[in-house]
Amino acid sequence: MADTPKAPTGKRLSILALGALGVVYGDIGTSPLYAFKECFFGPHPFAVTTANVLGILSLIFWSLNFVVTFKYLSMVMRADNRGEGGILALLALVRPSGPLTGTGRLLIATGLFGAALLYGDGIITPAISVLGAIEGLSVATPALERWVVPLAFVIILALFAFQRSGTARVGAVFGPVTAVWFICLALLGILGISREPDVLRALDPRWAVEFFFREGLTGITVLSAVILVVTGGEALYADMGHFGRRPIRLAWFVVVLPALVLNYFGQGALLLNNPAAARNPFYALVPSWALYPMVAVATAAAVVASQALISGAFSLTRQAVQLGYSPRMKIIHTSSSTIGQIYIPTVNNLMMIACLGLVVVFQSASALALTYGVALSLTMTITTILFAIVMRQRWGWSPWKVAAITTLFLSVDLAFVAANMLKVPYGGWFPLLVAGGVYILMSTWKKGRVRLSSLVRENTLPMDLFLGDIRRHQPHRVPGTAVFMTSDPEGAPPVLLHHLKHNKVLHEKVMVMSVQTEEIPQVAERERVKCRELGEGFYQVVARYGFMETPDVPEVLRALGRAEANGKPVAVTLANTTFYLGRETLIAMPSPKRKPGADGAPEGRRMSRWRKKLFILMTRNAQSATAYFGLPPNRVVELGAQIQF
Repeated sequence: MADTPKAPTGKRLSILALGALGVVYGDIGTSPLYAFKECFFGPHPFAVTTANVLGILSLIFWSLNFVVTFKYLSMVMRADNRGEGGILALLALVRPSGPLTGTGRLLIATGLFGAALLYGDGIITPAISVLGAIEGLSVATPALERWVVPLAFVIILALFAFQRSGTARVGAVFGPVTAVWFICLALLGILGISREPDVLRALDPRWAVEFFFREGLTGITVLSAVILVVTGGEALYADMGHFGRRPIRLAWFVVVLPALVLNYFGQGALLLNNPAAARNPFYALVPSWALYPMVAVATAAAVVASQALISGAFSLTRQAVQLGYSPRMKIIHTSSSTIGQIYIPTVNNLMMIACLGLVVVFQSASALALTYGVALSLTMTITTILFAIVMRQRWGWSPWKVAAITTLFLSVDLAFVAANMLKVPYGGWFPLLVAGGVYILMSTWKKGRVRLSSLVRENTLPMDLFLGDIRRHQPHRVPGTAVFMTSDPEGAPPVLLHHLKHNKVLHEKVMVMSVQTEEIPQVAERERVKCRELGEGFYQVVARYGFMETPDVPEVLRALGRAEANGKPVAVTLANTTFYLGRETLIAMPSPKRKPGADGAPEGRRMSRWRKKLFILMTRNAQSATAYFGLPPNRVVELGAQIQF
């Protein structure tokens, strides 16, 4: 809950704030390309009257300040997991300890679905941002309108293809590019406001209230467009670990909020003078001589915004892998100095195909706006629910205080949800479909791993019994070190038992190693490795990693030389080490019809046959343990076994 011990100041604070402009605010910064337009030219358009323009502008202004300034910057960002934010970090904070009850499972399922929703936004953002930017060409010259979709297709294709090279080379320009974009937003807004200063009356919240009184229930539909102005609110929270609260807040109050407000009010001022400009008020603000340069700047800003969402999907996937919600995947580190810069080919390719498909099917930013907002409004609601639990359980706030804040947040969140549900038949189903698919995959993997671990544990011999047998029979020992990977450090793993049973030999030094993921972002190096001598040449090794880190077993072995077991250094030579892994072949079996708890396990851990088959398919396509743990392939021995699952 507290800020990091050394809050940045001076030059470092300015550099971090500039970086936050590109990574954190890229998404919300490109919203002026399409958000205000959708209020008057979308599926539920309102007449371009003075009362409607001022009322909607007031809604936009107060939505920005309530959702972003108050909810996320002032409140939600205080709930950090050792400096890290994001919905999975929040879920780790509220996850019940010990065995899960029905309420605990529901809580985890809710948080997991919220995380799955972010993939839908990550796919839509590149498509709608790039299309919104390129559509300026049709304003400049109608003859170029037929080139909008092909150009957007090529730019998005190049963006995803570039991911394998990493963002390190262009990361330094993200902030400056977005800074130029926000300067352009502010200047265009000032130009529009100077022609119609009367638009500033919309700062009065009474215009928003009068709009709803005048329009009645139909007025709620405008919120499906207004929510587009706060896209990226979750990014503030998710990227907190990269920049910290102070730089993110500084960038918002000094640059982002003023630029956004000026531009939206400038567009509103334009509509007061020229209602026909509602077709594309952003580019209508741009002087004719600056149209082509503005298209170039907007496209660059859209690419930056897309990059931030794509990188966020990579980061979210790595967290899911580490926390046990996703199979192992190939994770490539594209920077030797920045841990957050990673590339996941599988995620990148799937997002690219889906994003290009959206461009081809929907063809315009206005059509894509029908898909946008559903996932965001639901994610905002889930964040509020999880945050309420943090306030009550972690911070110990009084029930009435928690209820007051939660009711206030939910009243706004649910209003946005209700408005965006109207989009579901027209395209809003897409992010729900993506989220539903991702949720099924993640929950199936988690259930399957729990079930598989239970089955493996049944074949695991307690270590004290195993060592007693070793003392009595004294098997032949050969020079070198053997490392047996296991998920349960307290027992002798099946792969060790199989090896001894079939090969009748043990190495002089045997290490039973377990890699554990903690529900914290990073584990301090001094707490990374724990080693305990068990006797008979056996050692118990536990390596701990945070959910933002990638395991590296060879590095763990090197760290053992710096660690101590019973007061003695443990030297391991990688060239003389053999790694033993178990490879299970799973066979799906029909689930017996039993009453809850009759099989000795909670009902929630039983799996239907289709889930078992899906889990087996995911297991077969998961990255090998050898590659994931960074093991040298020529030092690995795999022993297989069939398990009736």
